[in-house]
Amino acid sequence: MTFDRLAARVRALPPLVADLLVVAVVGLFTASDAAVNDPGYRQDDALTWALLAVSLVALAFRRRLPVTVLCVTGAACAGWALHGHIGELLNLPVIVALYTVAVLGDRRRTLWTGLAAAAVSGVVALIVGRDVVNPQGLPVLEMVWPLVPLLLGEAVRTRRELLAEYAARAARAEEEREREADRRVRQERVRVAREIHDILAHTVSAMTVQAGVALDALDTAPEVSRRAMTQVRASGKEAVRELRATLSVLRATESTAPAPRLDQLAELVAGVEAGGVRVVLRRAPAGAAYPAVVGTTAYRIVQEALTNVVKHSGAGRVAVSLTGGDTHLDIEIVDDGPPRSEPAAGEGFGLIGMRERVLAVGGTLAYGPVPGGGFRVHAQLPTEGAAP
Repeated sequence: MTFDRLAARVRALPPLVADLLVVAVVGLFTASDAAVNDPGYRQDDALTWALLAVSLVALAFRRRLPVTVLCVTGAACAGWALHGHIGELLNLPVIVALYTVAVLGDRRRTLWTGLAAAAVSGVVALIVGRDVVNPQGLPVLEMVWPLVPLLLGEAVRTRRELLAEYAARAARAEEEREREADRRVRQERVRVAREIHDILAHTVSAMTVQAGVALDALDTAPEVSRRAMTQVRASGKEAVRELRATLSVLRATESTAPAPRLDQLAELVAGVEAGGVRVVLRRAPAGAAYPAVVGTTAYRIVQEALTNVVKHSGAGRVAVSLTGGDTHLDIEIVDDGPPRSEPAAGEGFGLIGMRERVLAVGGTLAYGPVPGGGFRVHAQLPTEGAAP
């Protein structure tokens, strides 16, 4: 069994059980050393066992009072040395206490503890060294040994902190990935909802108007009724096609249907005019090419604006203008309907979706009633830096 596995099993024990186990192991080795009597030295006596008992009792509280336990075990170790007790393992309790101070503290406390322990050990070595009968080694060497358990404890604590930091970073990264995934899901849901609204709101409104025209002309003008119903069927097929392309995203399949383009505005206008609304479409320059995202956004803006004209304005005529420059595309839709009030905040998903589309490409949008009657929608979309 490796040291790491053994340490992991010890850490897995309840704190009280682990502390008592440490006390038992330290007591076993220290007592076995204290029980050996070397000729000419005072060691196996009442003072030796009393100091050992105090040290072991103190070690039981090393987690809660590490500095206090170090002072007690350090005093006991110094007491053994000053009274002529020898033994290589008599300093084992203070070694464990030094290790605990470092592993449960911080670097600043370890530094000050090391300086104090080295100084005390050096002073004790100087005092004891005067006794030629009972030499205790060089003071420099005696000053070094307390630093060893401190360095070991510092290394173990640093390793634990690094592992904890790595675990925390991994947890934060996982949380960030989950938040990013949730954000993307929300964005995709909003996009799909916007697409479905644009498709259904426009197509259903146009089909409703065209069906009304067909119903009114059914007896008096059958050809008009036939053309209107033909347009209803064509609009329905187009709506089904776009809905399938949009809903394919929800099935985690990549849509192969092309996004709407400005070249399809003529078809859009024809569908609206079939419902009885006259549309004047102007593009300047005619046939100008724009990035795909700009073209799709412009198409949807015109589509939503014409849908609102059919549903809400009661207008008989609407002018659609698209004028392009080197850096932007201006879109304006104006109808001649009766006076309308300013839309209330948050009114209608169509206007919300229109604004979201414009903001997504870094453009601006303004809309509102025109003095004297009618309604105007104006959008400006940047063409530089947009995806091709």
